[in-house]
Amino acid sequence: MDATSTATPITVTDGAARKIRQLAGKEGYAEPILRLRVVAGGCSGFAYEMGFTGTPEPEDVVIDPKSVPIVAGSTLDFDTALLGGGLKVNNPQAVHGCACGESFSI
Repeated sequence: MDATSTATPITVTDGAARKIRQLAGKEGYAEPILRLRVVAGGCSGFAYEMGFTGTPEPEDVVIDPKSVPIVAGSTLDFDTALLGGGLKVNNPQAVHGCACGESFSI
C-alpha cells in the first residue's frame, strides 16, 4: 500500500468524531485535521501522538507507508472512563501493551 492509497486503515467511531470536533473547537479549529502518528518509544516499543492542525501541509500524506502495517484495522474511539479515558486507538496488530496504556508492541 502506498501513501496515495484510498484504503482506510483506521476507522473513527462516531463518539471519537464528536470528541475530536469538541476538542478542536475549544482550540479554535473550525475545520480541524487530526494528525495521528506512530512513533518509536514508550516502554513497549511504539506510541501514538495526536494533535490538531488547521490546514494540511504539502508533505502530508494520507498515511505514512511505514505506519500502514502497524495501524491496519485499527479503530480510533473515545473512552469515557474517568481514569485512563480519552481518545484511544484500538489496534488489532498490538500484541502487548504497557501497564500505563500509552505504548504497545507488535
